Amino acid sequence: MRFLITGITGFVGPHLANLLVRDGHEVYGLLRSSNGREEDIRDVVPDEIYGELRFIHGDLREFESCTQVLSRVDFDGVFHLAAQSHPPTSFLDPRGTFLTNALGTINLAEAIRTTTPDCRLLFCSTSEVYGAPPSERGPINEDFPIAPVNPYGASKAAADCYVRERAASTEMGFFVTRAFSHTGPRRARCFSIASDAYQIVRILDGRQEPVIRVGALSSRRTVADVRDIAAAYAALMLRAEPATAYNVGGEETFSMGELLDRMLDVTGLAGQVEKRVDPALVRPIDIPVQVCDSSRCRTLTGWQPEISIDRTLTDLLEYHTRKMGQPVDATMARLPLR
Repeated sequence: MRFLITGITGFVGPHLANLLVRDGHEVYGLLRSSNGREEDIRDVVPDEIYGELRFIHGDLREFESCTQVLSRVDFDGVFHLAAQSHPPTSFLDPRGTFLTNALGTINLAEAIRTTTPDCRLLFCSTSEVYGAPPSERGPINEDFPIAPVNPYGASKAAADCYVRERAASTEMGFFVTRAFSHTGPRRARCFSIASDAYQIVRILDGRQEPVIRVGALSSRRTVADVRDIAAAYAALMLRAEPATAYNVGGEETFSMGELLDRMLDVTGLAGQVEKRVDPALVRPIDIPVQVCDSSRCRTLTGWQPEISIDRTLTDLLEYHTRKMGQPVDATMARLPLR
C-alpha cells in the first residue's frame, strides 16, 4: 500500500516510516521546506529504510498546496502527525498553534475529500483533549468529555471534532487516534522525561553541574514507547472504523519523579544530583493524572505494547548520548534492555 506521513521529520513519524517500509509499504513523507531537514531523521532511520522513502513538499496551512500534494500521488492512507505539539509553546503562540493544528487538518481533510475520496485519514489527536478529569473517575476512555485545559489541547480538540464530523457526514474513511504520553529515541529535550534524560547525559559528560531542572514531578502519566505507538497507528490504519476515536497508550502509570529516579539509578547518579524545580517548566494549568484506557484499540487490532519502560528509558539516554557525539556510557548497560 502507498502511505503519506505528515510530520515525518517529527517524533513518531520516523519510527512509523521504519515500520511501514519493513512491512513492504511505499512511504512518502511531507516536507514543508527544502532545507534538507529530512536528513535529520537518519538518527533513527537506518540507511536501508531511508533509501526507500520518498519526499514531497507542501504546506498544510495552504489549501491549494494540500490539493497539489494529494493530486500528485494516489495514496491509500495518510498518517497526519504534523502539529505544533508542545503545550507550553501553545500558551505563548495560541494563534500559530491553531493555524497549524486546526486549520492545517481542515485543509488536509478537505483536500483528501476533493481529490482522493477513497484515501483513509488517521488524524493524530492527543489525550490532552480530555483535559484534567477527576482521577476518581478511573482510566480515561473515549467516552470521557472533551475539555482541554491548554491551547494545544483546544486546537487538537477542534481538529478531532472536525475529522469525526466529516467522516460521519460525508462517509469518508477518516478516524482519530488519541495518544497518551510516550517517549523514546528522538524525543526532543523540550518535553518532560526527555528533558531529564538530556540533562543526565550532560551531567555525565561534565557539561552541566549536578543539578537537574524539573517541572511537576508529582504529575502521573500512563507512558508508552514511541515505537509501540507507531505500531498501534499502523494497525489502526488497516482496521479502524470511520468517525471513531481510539485511545492509544501504555500499560503502566508513573510519576515524572519515578521515571527520573529510574534514569538516575541506571546511570549511577542516584543521590548525587539536585532536583531543582524551574517555574518555566511548570504548566500554567497542570494535569495531575492521566491514566489511559486503550481497550477499544486493543480489542479491534490485537495491539499490545511490547517495549518495557526500562528499555525505553535506556534507549532514550543512549539516543541523547549519541546526539552529543559521545560514546554510550558503560553505566547505562546495567539496566536490562529486554
